[in-house]
Amino acid sequence: MTAERITSFERAGLVFDVIDQGPLQGEVVLLLHGFPQTARSWDRLAPLLHAAGYRTLAPDQRGYSPRARPRGRFAYRLTALIDDVLALVESAGLADRKVHVVGHDWGASVAWSLAAARPDVVATVTALSVPHPAAFMWALFTSRQFLLSWYMFLFQIPWLPELVIRWIDRRAQPRLIAGLVAGGQNEAGAVRDADFLVQSGALTPALNWYRAMMLNSPKRLAKVAVPALFVHSDSDAALSRTGAERTHRFVTGPYTFHTLTGIGHWIPEQAAHEVADLLRVHLAR
Repeated sequence: MTAERITSFERAGLVFDVIDQGPLQGEVVLLLHGFPQTARSWDRLAPLLHAAGYRTLAPDQRGYSPRARPRGRFAYRLTALIDDVLALVESAGLADRKVHVVGHDWGASVAWSLAAARPDVVATVTALSVPHPAAFMWALFTSRQFLLSWYMFLFQIPWLPELVIRWIDRRAQPRLIAGLVAGGQNEAGAVRDADFLVQSGALTPALNWYRAMMLNSPKRLAKVAVPALFVHSDSDAALSRTGAERTHRFVTGPYTFHTLTGIGHWIPEQAAHEVADLLRVHLAR
């Protein structure tokens, strides 16, 4: 069967935008972005994978694609997010072969959960920044991760986070951008992400990913059997090393753990070349 480019896919009446690049006949790598970004967050890493012979599919996930923004937090639980990715695999004509999955931030949580639930679909899994969900939950209640995750609890409040973020955007946008830059994001990327979050209509849907956390099934804590790579960064202001060091307990297959020195939270953009080097080895397993 001849591979064809896709620009979108549909599931349950929702339409998701996709960036499909690289050699059409190459092994497929799914790139799953996190908060508050879109598929554009992979602009630096994806070309390096294409040069290595891989095809990349980078969707704007639920809440970020303009035509895929259902109302209510229940629509953003992990089971729905996983099913979205499975629909992408099927729509791209890949149901008969396994794919590599790479996720950053919330995309990493989806990647871990997908790999645990559907090892028949996932060839390898790579998580950037965020540890396995079970390791993160353990760290949340046993370390300073609880304090680092203060914003997750703030986001549970209806309406207030949206009001605060919009107020900052209107009255002090440089402060919003500066907050992203302080976490390691480059200024151009920070402007892009801040503008998108506030001006595109994605703000409440994006926050609903956090508001659906308590609705997620315990199955998301299952162990991962496929080959896994976890890339941690030692200057991430949102994530401690505690969860990173515990992640190996929840991987039963081949596992590689790597720490990037001097890198903040925005790994795909801050350390694209380093991650590409790690992926070339990992994906070849």
